Amino acid sequence: MKTKTNLMRHSASPLALSLAAGMALASPALAQQAGAEKAELLDEIVVTGSLIQRPNNVAVSPITTVSTESIKESGQVEIEAALNQLPSFTAAGTSSTGGQGAGGRASLNLRGLGANRNLVLLNGKRLPLSDINGNVDINILPEAIIGSIDVITGGASAIYGSDAMSGVVNFKTIQPFNGVRADVQFGQDERGDVFKKSASVTLGSAFAEDKGHMMLTASYTDRPGLKGSKRSFFEFVTPSSFIGTSTYVPNAANLPTQAAINSVFSKYGIAAPVGRTLNLGFNNDGSLFTQTGAVNYKGPTDSGYAVIAGNVRMPVGQQVQFQNALERKTAFSSFDYELTEGLTAYGQFMYVDSVVNTASGGSLTQIGNLTTIPTSNPFIPADLRTILASRPNPNAPFTWNGRYVGIADKNWDEQYKVSQYALGLKGDLAGTWKWDIYGSYDESRHDQALYNAVVKSKVQSLLNAADGGKALCAGGFNPFGISNATSISDACKSYMTKTAISVEKLTQAQVQGQLSGPVLELPAGPLQVALLTSYRRNTYRYTPDSDLMTQNIEAVTGSAPARGNINLKEIAGQVDIPLISGAEFAEELAIGAAARYSDYSTTGSVTSYEADLRWRPVNSLMLRGSYQRAVRAPNIGELFSPPTGTQVQFGTPPASVGDPCDARSVARTGAGGAQVRALCIAQGVPANIIDTYTFPTTATGGTIRGNLALKPEKANTFNVGAVLTVPGESPWYSGTAISVDYYNIKIKEVISGVPGLTTLSKCYNLDGSNPSYAASNEFCQLLTRDAQGQLQDVSMPFLNLGGLETDGIDVQINWSASLSDIGADVGDASAEIYVTPVIGWVNHYNIQTLPGSSFQDYVNTSTLGRALPRWKALTTVGYRSDLFGVGLRWRYQGAMEDVTAVTTPNNPSPGVPAYHLVDLFGNVRVSETIELRAGVTNLFDRGLPTVASSQNSTDVGVYDAVGRSYYIGLKAKF
Repeated sequence: MKTKTNLMRHSASPLALSLAAGMALASPALAQQAGAEKAELLDEIVVTGSLIQRPNNVAVSPITTVSTESIKESGQVEIEAALNQLPSFTAAGTSSTGGQGAGGRASLNLRGLGANRNLVLLNGKRLPLSDINGNVDINILPEAIIGSIDVITGGASAIYGSDAMSGVVNFKTIQPFNGVRADVQFGQDERGDVFKKSASVTLGSAFAEDKGHMMLTASYTDRPGLKGSKRSFFEFVTPSSFIGTSTYVPNAANLPTQAAINSVFSKYGIAAPVGRTLNLGFNNDGSLFTQTGAVNYKGPTDSGYAVIAGNVRMPVGQQVQFQNALERKTAFSSFDYELTEGLTAYGQFMYVDSVVNTASGGSLTQIGNLTTIPTSNPFIPADLRTILASRPNPNAPFTWNGRYVGIADKNWDEQYKVSQYALGLKGDLAGTWKWDIYGSYDESRHDQALYNAVVKSKVQSLLNAADGGKALCAGGFNPFGISNATSISDACKSYMTKTAISVEKLTQAQVQGQLSGPVLELPAGPLQVALLTSYRRNTYRYTPDSDLMTQNIEAVTGSAPARGNINLKEIAGQVDIPLISGAEFAEELAIGAAARYSDYSTTGSVTSYEADLRWRPVNSLMLRGSYQRAVRAPNIGELFSPPTGTQVQFGTPPASVGDPCDARSVARTGAGGAQVRALCIAQGVPANIIDTYTFPTTATGGTIRGNLALKPEKANTFNVGAVLTVPGESPWYSGTAISVDYYNIKIKEVISGVPGLTTLSKCYNLDGSNPSYAASNEFCQLLTRDAQGQLQDVSMPFLNLGGLETDGIDVQINWSASLSDIGADVGDASAEIYVTPVIGWVNHYNIQTLPGSSFQDYVNTSTLGRALPRWKALTTVGYRSDLFGVGLRWRYQGAMEDVTAVTTPNNPSPGVPAYHLVDLFGNVRVSETIELRAGVTNLFDRGLPTVASSQNSTDVGVYDAVGRSYYIGLKAKF
């Protein structure tokens, strides 16, 4: 709903001041903006959280409003990086993170309940979807058009429809203006390897004697990628056993003789027996070494290689691009034109072209059917031939592990082209009623190019060739030893690799009509209603590269074509009833309600509803509360996704869980080790290698599958709170605004793929779920092992599983004091100091994996992609005036246990200490039209903490991996 209003400074009414508590993060805008821009009469503002005009635009749900100034002062060129600093957000997918072609999309995750359980809007209307899971990539929004951002906690399905279970994030555009606004920002980290830049220009103009207004915006953002090799933290992270020397992997059913092994290693002067089940690597001189124990290893121990705990490894953390490269170009235009009095046409166009480059190091021989080497291969070293000849079947091909170090790192260009077209009409009806009809069409196209993709069938042809592949490409392919593996000819590189192209396309068409106005004048004010009807259609199509469809690309999980569509028809209504006004202990008392009926072509009909109450006993205090029944229908991915590959990351034991069958795992060395050993044998780990079995890397494949039998999720959400504007005349506290809100969200029949780590914990009784250690356990049935016992796949089908429950308290304080009023006159009447803390406390974060199972509380635990601290805060302190401002921003996150404290409570990994970051920012007005800003992020250069359950030993979506950085920006108006 839109309504005319004036924005005022501290001389505003107590009610307006109480709303300022919802703007605690709107850290210091320049005072001259408050004096000039805030005094303007704005034609329209968007009221978030309601279809109708509440008295004084009060929202019953807790709202945090983020200003564009606070985003700029964060020093970030990515909006999600600034918003994730708020306590209510848990870092989800960001444009900076995501290897293995994960997309580099920037999504938002309220309360840690999932990016697909909160709704992202622009001026109260839905944005284009960016992926099959219904998420919105907020990278598509040019920052130049954003006036502010409202964040609502709690279900809002009755108001906005499906997905609004944990809350709503509503981006509101700037108001019409005349002139040109330009903004440019440059940033550089202290180490000199990350240079960020962004620029935008916006043109605004009235026309036709001020009957019409138009706005045109163009913006550009560029950020380089950053590899782990640039930071010492990643030097030994993710110690993979897939190494550039390559290794021979013995087959438990066709082992060489111990005599042959002893004979070969005795030539190297090694008398101690070497186990015949150990992987053997290849030195450049043709001799062999044991990967476990590093016996006779002659290779490098730097430049990407290391001997860790006596084992030869390649720390993959050095290869991974933990900050993705980004280039984004956006265009946005909007207009409105008053056709006649009380009738206005409006429209909007948006186009985004962004490219995110993701990389995850050299390809390795993992996932799907593995390539093998026949004994006829001419490059096999002589000592290995001796060992192979001693096997019961001496002529059998053998399995090898390796990393294609002679081929450039695999990397993806993820290009997103997003367009949106919207047209509408709005007007007045019978004087006090308003109507609004609009239609829009969105299209999101994602072109994914995987460069340096190693094609398995081509590699197998080279390995099978009697001449080593020399007839197929110059020199053939010799994988034995680093010097050989890095000497692949250009012709063979071209033969072995390709650029794999995959395309996905999403469309969204919607039409909506809304009518609102007063029905009856009551003693306390008008009884108002709003009615809404809408239709929406979403479609999806994905066409993967042909070699991805057949799992013919090394080190990348395969995927299948997919398509689907969902049609939705809805009707909704809302009512606001004022009960008392102007009475003693009831300056205002009102109730409201809303309901929505939704009919999905896939899952049938659902109903959501809400009821709310607001009570203002005195002008300075408002009490508010609401109850909501929210729903989320299954999205296209959850319904139609074909078997699609992903990764299940579990780390390397004993520091992490790893494969529980691994002889180093706490599952094998703990109290139930004997039972786990027997279970592993029953699942296919050969008995003759069970006591030396190790899993070679930190992750395995997973398979996600859609399910057309899914039902909608349902949530009950409740919030109650108070907003206080401190009364009195003292300049030290008069006008201080404080809000305290309690939220409680309970979701049942949660749609989820069974998490891979959960499956492992439950199958191997790490959490007590399989006390008989039965291979027939339902979670054990989701695991697949190959003939060597290696964990090959974890099935993760979408199901309506158990529940999610969370509750907590948000506190926001907005305090400021004029220096002249408190007796500290500096000769500038506009000078003031301020403090704006935003504090979040989480009481519980309960997860029920399956219906009927007990809830487990994950609050205060950390794992990759889901940090759930009990305490999180963002506090800004500073000074501002008409001339300049300076301030500090303190970001705090409390200490957490590792997630294994819940999943494997008898063998938890170390947790994460409390995390503090301090930023410095400032701005100065050079002239009436030019303003400069500058700052330092991570002022004290705080390093990365270790997250034990993360494959990369940390979480760069939560913690700053770049280090101390500087930025400078300029804003100009003409």
